[in-house]
Amino acid sequence: MSSHHIVRDDQEPALIIANGASCNMELLGQLLEWSPLVIVLDSAMERVLELGIKVDVLLGDFDRGFDPNYYKEKQFPLEIVHTPDQNKTDLEKAFDYLIERKIPAVNVVWATGKRADHTITNITNITRYREVLKIVVLDDHSKIFLLPKKFEKWYPANTPISLIPIGNVTGIHSKNLFYPLENDALTIGYRTGSSNHVATDGLVSITHSHGDLLLMECWD
Repeated sequence: MSSHHIVRDDQEPALIIANGASCNMELLGQLLEWSPLVIVLDSAMERVLELGIKVDVLLGDFDRGFDPNYYKEKQFPLEIVHTPDQNKTDLEKAFDYLIERKIPAVNVVWATGKRADHTITNITNITRYREVLKIVVLDDHSKIFLLPKKFEKWYPANTPISLIPIGNVTGIHSKNLFYPLENDALTIGYRTGSSNHVATDGLVSITHSHGDLLLMECWD
């Protein structure tokens, strides 16, 4: 896969490649084409090199004898960011790096699949970045992001949509969903908004009063 350097504008979303299950090459290629910055977590670097992807930043704790300098010539110029803090995941540390650089948005791939604990942590931890970074997690079957208090987007009829609360979410109202929500509450482990879908072509509106609510655009 060729270099991603088609755009160079930090207003475009950066791309983080984690180390979960791979996504399809078409999706990865589309994201690379529009990403001004590609960050790879150390555990995924060999897999990324095999695909011929140009990397801008290699980030991680570099444990288990990992030698980041080995990749300098292969990926010149390459910024190496050592993040030894064991109280955060490497993905969280990549988010912190983007915030420090004042990059406002990021797409994340290879963050789901493989280990369930990593998948759950990667998805739920995006809530803490609500005010400082727009995060979208993508794989071959879903696009996952945190909803603002008021959300509107145009969708084709029958688009599968799931609303997943992180903890408890109250005061939820929706328009143009097949299973409408009217001042409803969702609580993880008890009641979620999984497997809903868009009623008709047009705008979907979702508002909520309190809590963190994830939207998942899903496809099989």
